[in-house]
Amino acid sequence: MVKKIKADICVIGAGSGGLSVAAGAAQLGSRTVLIERGEMGGDCLNTGCVPSKALIAAAKHAFDMVDGARFGIAPVKPKVNFAKVNAHVRGVIDAIAPNDSVARFEGLGVNVIKGTARFKDRRTVQVGNTEIRARRFVIATGSRASLPPIAGLADVPYLTNETLFDLTVCPEHLIIIGGGPIGMEMAQAHHRLGARVTVIEAADALSKDDPELTRIVIDQLTREGIEILERTRIISVSGEAGNLILTLESGRTIQGSHILVAAGRVANVEGLNLESANVAYTSRGIKVDDGLRTTNRRVYAIGDVAGALQFTHVANYHAGLIIRSALFRIPAKADYGTIPWVTYTDPEIAHVGETETEARSRYKKINVLRWQFGENDRAQATRRTEGHIKIITDMHSRILGCTIVGPEAGELILPWVLAKSRGIRLSAMAGVVVPYPTLSEVSKRVASSYYTPTLFSPRTRALVRFLRFFG
Repeated sequence: MVKKIKADICVIGAGSGGLSVAAGAAQLGSRTVLIERGEMGGDCLNTGCVPSKALIAAAKHAFDMVDGARFGIAPVKPKVNFAKVNAHVRGVIDAIAPNDSVARFEGLGVNVIKGTARFKDRRTVQVGNTEIRARRFVIATGSRASLPPIAGLADVPYLTNETLFDLTVCPEHLIIIGGGPIGMEMAQAHHRLGARVTVIEAADALSKDDPELTRIVIDQLTREGIEILERTRIISVSGEAGNLILTLESGRTIQGSHILVAAGRVANVEGLNLESANVAYTSRGIKVDDGLRTTNRRVYAIGDVAGALQFTHVANYHAGLIIRSALFRIPAKADYGTIPWVTYTDPEIAHVGETETEARSRYKKINVLRWQFGENDRAQATRRTEGHIKIITDMHSRILGCTIVGPEAGELILPWVLAKSRGIRLSAMAGVVVPYPTLSEVSKRVASSYYTPTLFSPRTRALVRFLRFFG
């Protein structure tokens, strides 16, 4: 017998975005159904942001043990128990999991259904023998690692982010296909924990960010001993578990124990039967308008599956827009111009707004401001002087973009996100009082540098001399 449920809003996918919509809707009194076929918390909690950052933290501790000479501390080779590192990663997931659990959301009033959702028609979703008829649907099914078209790759054992964190033994030689943020973060983390690592990228590594700053990170990883092959094409893959062979276009072969595929993502739309709901989609994801509504006015799509920037904080941003639009009927449009992102290598890369190249393509004249971490007293005290902050403004001191590469870049980007999103000019950043000594002084110093030529110009000096005559 078919069980039928009526709801105000039905959310498909219990990742970050879906959970945010479900929690908000239920607490606002809407009849809410949440469907999840896998683990609550989705990719971010179980196979993405959380485990990767936990692994990076463990790797940082291992690296600190061999990097103490500059502080007068004798380097010590760490004894890494990879199984215990894995237990640490699992422990972090377990600590956060209750926030995303079925019990918590049922406590909020959400009807949580475990199973695979499939549209029956424009207004109905079926999960097993249950049918949900809702006023609004939100598809938040996320994405997964895509498999590049390399001969033989599908026939050998390979890792993705979904299986990487199951390893309890450190790879002897980890070959990473893809030099984007995930590939580079995992390269550095595994190398610091004892693996030999080779990264192979068909284009330029970390290509979405400013090459002036990404080169600092790439050089650091190379100095640590990671082999990074850019603009390199893989012809074929062969071998078996523990003995995998990659043949490059140059004729070179690379032998490794493990392969990690980190060469892009593909939207999870299979099995949803979107055709029956009249929801259009492509290989990049579900087609949505600026308000995240699909070709079916009752259906929204958010997060990775909507084909926009693939970050957890973007999915949560989308969730807020859906609450406004679907529940409060307040028009809301997605604006990605002030969305920041961070690559958690060491040093980190953080960015918001336009790069120098993008700004030059749009404006006749721009200002490019830089301030080195080497000029910051706190950075000197901690011996973390690599990198700099780079600000792009128009000729009226309006902030167009900011990129930071250096220690704690992800924490330092926030005031620039605020400034960019609220139209705050450089004068506000230059005038703020910053505690000393902190890394955040780099933001004040780079902002102040915009005014330095005018402040100490011959004209200003002449004005000061003139004012002497008045006592």
